[in-house]
Amino acid sequence: MPFVIKRVYEPAEAGDGFRVLVDRLWPRGVSRERAELDLWDKEVAPSPELRTEWHHAADRAAAFDGFAARYRAELDESPAAEALLALGREHDRVTLLYGARDEHSNHAAVLLAWLGEHGASVAATAPPVE
Repeated sequence: MPFVIKRVYEPAEAGDGFRVLVDRLWPRGVSRERAELDLWDKEVAPSPELRTEWHHAADRAAAFDGFAARYRAELDESPAAEALLALGREHDRVTLLYGARDEHSNHAAVLLAWLGEHGASVAATAPPVE
């Protein structure tokens, strides 16, 4: 049941498995058909307040650790995060889709790490399709 993360702007692949958008806002320029989602889980994304604060930070790189700590605290209290863990037990692979440009310092990376810390099997990226 590995979880992986992937930008929603990358094409869907057969190896993605169950595809879940984990952004609170719909990504610009992506149609619902192109996204090929199985689920849009807005509730597991950072709260609107935290997301707004993060996006308005003067130096996002310097603010990332604080953002990650606050988001982890939100996840610890989130029924949606627990439901996502359960969803992982129902599927061979769950691909968490996000719209952020930065592939390393984003909420999906924090979420993936949180899932791993709570017993889920995680991988950094989706495997190549053969």
